[in-house]
Amino acid sequence: MGVRKFNPVTPGSRFKVANDFAEITAARPEKSLVVPNKRSGGRNADGKMTSRYIGGGHKKQYRIIDFKRNKDGIPATVKTIEYDPNRTARIALLSYADGEKRYILAPQGLKVGQTVVSGKGSSPDVGNALPLAEIPMGSIIHNIEMQPGKGASICRSAGSSAQLSARDGKYAVIKMPSGETRMILITCKAVIGAVSNGEHNLTVHGKAGRKRWLGHRPRTRGVAMNPVDHPMGGGEGRASGGHPRSRKGLPAKGYKTRAPKKSSSKYIIERRKK
Repeated sequence: MGVRKFNPVTPGSRFKVANDFAEITAARPEKSLVVPNKRSGGRNADGKMTSRYIGGGHKKQYRIIDFKRNKDGIPATVKTIEYDPNRTARIALLSYADGEKRYILAPQGLKVGQTVVSGKGSSPDVGNALPLAEIPMGSIIHNIEMQPGKGASICRSAGSSAQLSARDGKYAVIKMPSGETRMILITCKAVIGAVSNGEHNLTVHGKAGRKRWLGHRPRTRGVAMNPVDHPMGGGEGRASGGHPRSRKGLPAKGYKTRAPKKSSSKYIIERRKK
């Protein structure tokens, strides 16, 4: 895994930094694990635009990812490492001993031909999914469940990982990528290792058109609008716009929006750093 820079033969390639895709071993996805992915263009069922700056982009197919890792005790062989246009991480195609195939998020260091397994009693090796009760202290983990059996919802993007720092009764203490420390039930599953494609944050698009290929339309700054369109709009000359805020008037840059009486606050030991 790595990135490559381009020679400035065109204006778009002058600053372009792209992934080298060296770890990819298959060009086409597994047909049985692919479903259509219809794009909304930011419109709702009535055709009304409800989300701005969305539209266009290359056609994609959705790869069905196994976030639950509930096929316990059955070993699986890694057949391919593949690119997924719907996420920043790489995905791995597993072929189980009973013949079933599933996609998982590929952790760093996972190789084709390697064997992975999930469930109680599994060894704490890279790619194996275990309950938090059986993972050694200090381990780097990803793909973490918030509720047992619901499927992973934490640490799924490229290069992200958390650390199991302690266990207290029926809860495990997890150090999140944001710096937050919180408690999660020890019956929840997590996968050993960090998510693949850690160099994703080093890529540079190089030109505006590449954002259009990804489905992003041009974003208008609030200060460039009129007062009727945005709280930061208007003013004589190039006015800065005053206090930064959203279109609905909520302050940005430091204003806390978390509900003060949110039920999950009791599980947070230390809040994330600013």
